[in-house]
This record gives sequence, C-alpha cells and structure tokens, in this order.
Amino acid sequence: MDLIRHLRFFVSVADERHFGRAAAALDMTQPPLSQGLRRLERHLGIDLIHRTRHGAVLTSAGLQLLPRARLLVDDAERLLAESHRIANSRGTVHWGATAALPDRMVTACVGALRTTVAEDATVATTVGTTVDLVADVRAGLCDVAVIEHPALVDGVEARPVVKVPRWLVVPADHRSAAAERPGFPMLAGLSFACPPRATNPPAVDTLLDLLRERGLDAPTVPAPDDRAVLAATAAGTSFGLTAIPPADTPGVTWIRLAPQALALRVRVVHRPGADAHADAVDGVLFRERLR
Repeated sequence: MDLIRHLRFFVSVADERHFGRAAAALDMTQPPLSQGLRRLERHLGIDLIHRTRHGAVLTSAGLQLLPRARLLVDDAERLLAESHRIANSRGTVHWGATAALPDRMVTACVGALRTTVAEDATVATTVGTTVDLVADVRAGLCDVAVIEHPALVDGVEARPVVKVPRWLVVPADHRSAAAERPGFPMLAGLSFACPPRATNPPAVDTLLDLLRERGLDAPTVPAPDDRAVLAATAAGTSFGLTAIPPADTPGVTWIRLAPQALALRVRVVHRPGADAHADAVDGVLFRERLR
C-alpha cells in the first residue's frame, strides 16, 4: 500500500470536506478516491471520515491524525523536490533574495557566488518573500538567501544583521516633497505602500510600529516590490520605502528621512555546509552597509 498517496487522499478530503471537490483537486475521479480512503481506514483500523449526504465530516480520530498526516504529505513533497534538485542541478548554487533587495545588490551577490563554484557550475536566483526563502533554505531547496530582519529563522543558520540604506518616496506633488524639513505627520492622508504582512509578519509589524511611534498611523496597500511601491507613489495616493537610490522618476520624489530608523535590515541565512556561499553573499552586504 502506498501510504503517502492514501494519506494525500485523506488530507484532500479533510480540506475540501467533499469527495467530489477533493477528487477534482487531485485530478482524479471520485470512485478511486473513495476506495482509496476506505483502504487507508482498513489499514489503520479506524474510521477517519463520516460520509454524509452533504459532504465529508472528520471523525474524532480523523481530527487527531490530520496534523500528522499533513506533515507526512508535506515532507514527502519536499523530499521529492529536493531529490529532483539534486538529480538535475548538480554543480548549481541555489540562492534567494528578498524582493526588497535592490537590483545592484542582487547582481553583486550573483557575481560573488560565481567565485565560489567551479567554472562550469551555475548560479540560480530566486526572488521571493522572507517567509518562503527561510522555508526553502530549511528544506534544502535553497543553499543561501538574503532575508529581511526581523524574521523567524528557526531551523537555518543565520548571519549578523546588516543595514542597507533606504529612502522614503512620496508623490512629487505632495507637500512633503518640497518641505525644507519634512516629517512623518506630513504624510497623513497617504496610504503606506508596503509588502503584504504574510510575506514576513515580524518585519511588517515592526515597520508599522515605527511609523506609529513617529506620529503616523497610515492605512496600508499591498506593494510586493519596488516597482509596485513606485507605481503606487506616482499615482499620488501613497508613500513607500525603497533601497533604490534617488533617480529621475516621473511623479516620485525621494526623501532622506530618519535614515537609521528606516534602513533596510537584512541578513544571510544558509543551510549547514554552505558556509562558503554565505561568506560570499555576506561580503556583498557588508560592503553596502550604512557607515
């Protein structure tokens, strides 16, 4: 009996609470799904699902076993992904960067990593959220990553925090753009274009708390990267933060405000055994740090 496959049936039915929808999610028909779940129940010696006219309801035993079943299914998928990476990417360094890291630093990190691999090896880059990057490093899918701080880094090795310069961007026609001494309260009435909280809850919460401490309690609009931040700012309704140095950008003005407090805090995380890769990336960050 393929235990993982049948546990996947159980998890899908538990998530959908309906056999037809679970079968569709698994790209199969309902009869083999139902038969497979019954086979699993016989194998375990317990009932997992009550079958009703209106759908599927977890039994008491099903409720107790669902978290462990979900872990086994997730771990199996990660194992398959890792084996695929090993089989198809020998000689490749996989690294990731938070979307907040400016392009010049991303390319500098790639160049530094190339010095740590053989001449015929490659460097594969992923730009993602801090939450996803930490999960990928923890699972072995990524060798090293640059993430935002603060963040939950359990299960990975972490290097010291580094500050990268970051600017406040405001609409070019906003009163703060021309102010001799702009302050945070002047931004009242604008929304704050920032990454969704789910991308890294500790960092987003810390930033919002900082703004409130400075007298600004602004509503937020989702802006996952610098392009989205600049677009929302140019629209005249939002302000944001970017590590891109000041540039001639229509509709947007850069303001140097509270540089230490608003600095982008990043750090390198890596899997065990990837110290050389981490050293290379760490070196790039420290060259860009605030002095």
